[in-house]
Amino acid sequence: MARIFITGSSDGLGSIVAQRLVAIGHSVVLHARNAQRAKDATAACPGAEAVVTGDLSSISETKSIADQVNKLGLFDCVIHNAGLFHGGFRKTSDGIPALAAVNTLAPFILTALITRPKRLIFVSSEMHQSGSTSMDDVFWARRGESEWSENAAYCASKLHNVIFAKAFARRWPDVRSNALDPGWVPTNMGGSSAMGSIDAAAETYVMLAEGEEADAKKSGRYYRPGKKEEKPQEATDDEEKQDRLLEICAKFAGLDVPS
Repeated sequence: MARIFITGSSDGLGSIVAQRLVAIGHSVVLHARNAQRAKDATAACPGAEAVVTGDLSSISETKSIADQVNKLGLFDCVIHNAGLFHGGFRKTSDGIPALAAVNTLAPFILTALITRPKRLIFVSSEMHQSGSTSMDDVFWARRGESEWSENAAYCASKLHNVIFAKAFARRWPDVRSNALDPGWVPTNMGGSSAMGSIDAAAETYVMLAEGEEADAKKSGRYYRPGKKEEKPQEATDDEEKQDRLLEICAKFAGLDVPS
């Protein structure tokens, strides 16, 4: 059985996947933004091993989350599930919009600081296909709120998630690093009108988290609901862009680029 850490697992798909993994015998550590959300996470998934807390829109709190996870010991899999879509610019204490902090910077920080697991899963979206490949202003620090586009920022951040999966697959050949698109499903983020299948999305999470099926033994791939492998945006294979994104994130977070 595997030991798995899931960010953003107090509700939505993160919670649903945690419950399913626990039900089939895996050990799961949850993540919640604050103490109240931690109570919600535990209530929804009472069989979880533990819950760590911290706001992924804050660099210091994200680093604290990594420290909490490392104190719990080694993990087989880390699922970077947490993400933001709506909510406006919402400038953080670090001077960037919360969406960029949670969707792009936080997965990098956690991957850089958590003791290397056997498997990494970066949750992306089909919307990454429309994401800008520019690395000039990844965190909207120059453009600022006056030029803010929620949709453009989200698409770019989901592109970054696929780039991360491929970058770490290349840099860490002993780690299976993949991206997945859960589809548009009826959760708090997706809304009640979403037409996607939660079951099909969860199947893909579980397959990659367990790492036993043939597709789960691949690395640097992109999967959609129902465990279907598909081709992501071509730019995600650009090694220069991969390295540049890691460098940008490392510099902003005050960390070294993982070797």
